[in-house]
Amino acid sequence: MGKFVVRGGRRLEGVLRVHGAKNAALPIMAASVLAASPVTLLGVPKLRDVDVMIEVLQSLGASVAWQDDALTIDPRGIHQYVIPQELMLKMRASIFVVGPLLARLGHAVAMQPGGCSIGDRPIDIHIYGFQQLGAKVSETDEGTRLDAEKLRPNTIHLSYPSVGATENLMMAASLIAGETRIRNAAMEPEIVDLAQFLEKMGAVVRGAGTPDIRILGREVLHGVTHTVIPDRIEAATFILATAATGGHLTLENCIVEHLPGLTGRLRELGVEIRVDDGDRVEVWAPERYRTVPVSLHTGPYPGFATDMQAQFMAFLLKVPGVHIISERVFENRLGHARELRRMGAQIVADQRVALIYGGRPLHAAEVRALDLRAGAALVIAGLMCDGETVIQDREVIERGYEDLDGRLRALGADIEKQ
Repeated sequence: MGKFVVRGGRRLEGVLRVHGAKNAALPIMAASVLAASPVTLLGVPKLRDVDVMIEVLQSLGASVAWQDDALTIDPRGIHQYVIPQELMLKMRASIFVVGPLLARLGHAVAMQPGGCSIGDRPIDIHIYGFQQLGAKVSETDEGTRLDAEKLRPNTIHLSYPSVGATENLMMAASLIAGETRIRNAAMEPEIVDLAQFLEKMGAVVRGAGTPDIRILGREVLHGVTHTVIPDRIEAATFILATAATGGHLTLENCIVEHLPGLTGRLRELGVEIRVDDGDRVEVWAPERYRTVPVSLHTGPYPGFATDMQAQFMAFLLKVPGVHIISERVFENRLGHARELRRMGAQIVADQRVALIYGGRPLHAAEVRALDLRAGAALVIAGLMCDGETVIQDREVIERGYEDLDGRLRALGADIEKQ
């Protein structure tokens, strides 16, 4: 495994264009399985997770090719419905192809997916939803098998607004004639982007972005060209890195409305944020922050995103005061607190709640990226302190950030990968 080496003490300054959203691109790539002709996707980030999803689609029989920055997926050759176990273990998003496979072929076989170890993320909500659409479930040596001669529309009430389950059921329902309704649905912007993609293909989707989604499916969906929305988590990471280093950043291709809770809190702490022309955001951060205690808890959208929690914790180490973060989405997503303590951070944390004593100096150290967003938090911490911080397992971070070191260097950071 490789590492990032960060030599901190430099403020970030410059202009950066936000890449397409990983969490939007992966389900949309999976949804291409539903099409009767090729799909072209623009704005797909070139990440490790995207590479794994390409492998998944190819293993099922699809043809996938990059042409400059356009990704073309031809699903017409898909006849395989067993997702290879080694690919399922690499990435949780591989579960997204289950719904499209079940709708298209009447069968799907998958095992519990892998990905970041941030807590228990069972697929039982997905399975429950498929059963409500008429699928039969059995356990085999290959994993969980779903079979359905013909899926039927239905009303499904989710026990929790799971993003993955909402997306999986939306995709399956789009190829079922009749109206399917998903209640207590997740409301993330990535779900709205998926809905727009499905509508382009021929389905009718109403209510995406609300807890009540209605899908009027079609027996045939056609290939389209679609541009993926900007990555709100990438944007938040660079904004927080700028705020932590007292920098000045201009972000292009950034939808600030997709960052509820973040910009308001930063403004309260003295960070100036100005939105120009809809997708251009300018950030000015003070060199020092006044003492302000901050309390936040993560939650489903439009709550504070769990994927921004680790980076925000690293930033809070810059702000004098005693701060509280409550993680309410995953029960094991505060492991980065231990790694930040190796850098001198004063943090008391259990699995769900962290008490952060901000405004204390940090020192360089050797740390490890325990998961994707935790790794990004360590990069931010490394940018804040003098000396050379070594972050092991950089490949974990590269699952969600394209050319992170190069883009930070363009903003004035001293960072390299080894």
